[in-house]
Amino acid sequence: MVALVLPRLVAAQAVARRSASVAGRNVAAFKPVYWVLVASGLVEPMLYLFSIGVGVGNLIGDLTLPSGQVVAYATFVAPAMLAVSAMAGALAETTFTFFGKIKYLKLYDGMIATPIRPFEIALGELGWAMLRGTVYSAAFLVVMVAMDLTTVLRALVALPAAVLVGFAFGALGLAVSTFLRSWQDLDLLGSAQFALFLFSGTFVPAQAYPTVLHWLVEATPLYRAVHLIRDISIGTTGWVSALDVAYLVVVTVVGLLVASRRMGAVLYR
Repeated sequence: MVALVLPRLVAAQAVARRSASVAGRNVAAFKPVYWVLVASGLVEPMLYLFSIGVGVGNLIGDLTLPSGQVVAYATFVAPAMLAVSAMAGALAETTFTFFGKIKYLKLYDGMIATPIRPFEIALGELGWAMLRGTVYSAAFLVVMVAMDLTTVLRALVALPAAVLVGFAFGALGLAVSTFLRSWQDLDLLGSAQFALFLFSGTFVPAQAYPTVLHWLVEATPLYRAVHLIRDISIGTTGWVSALDVAYLVVVTVVGLLVASRRMGAVLYR
């Protein structure tokens, strides 16, 4: 048994070490001025929270959820903005930045001359993206607690959920970026991201849509993310939350596998 397990542990440590070296390269290259760009990714969800969640929420009043629970509109919108913030932070690093590295900077051409493999590059880039996504999520949760939109205990549980959301969208972003042909394709990606933002139960319950659209919305990754974080934030978690977690884990794994396979095809051709 030891003879079987030990080589696998050694191999796993080697993968973790090489992936960490990729993430460490990004940390070393990161300049303090870039924190302005990091902060900019948090501003948009915050503006939506204050303008729609609080401003429009004062006109709408309370909202009755499908479970029958009545919550303030800002309490309904805030967890969705947290999910959007985690998504935006992860996608910012794994689409625009990653595409530039692999397509134009040729950054990874030198890496594959070392023992580092495409899967380890993808894992390292995803880990780096999650540092940014975690900063967004933690800052947003502090604001939610300060505005009494959730409790401290629920915020502590919501943070790892938001990190999982970031992992899922980061892996998805890496996979999609390997199929992009030029900078113009990023416009299509931005349009898809904005459509998810509007139609993922963000501002109204998905049940408010026509039946066909309702089921389509519930199948999207951002809806599952919003649903998971909203349930945690307002304290209504159940078996569906486990389904949300499983969905996001599958997206993460599939995204990483597709990204590493595609990177191998691009880098070794």
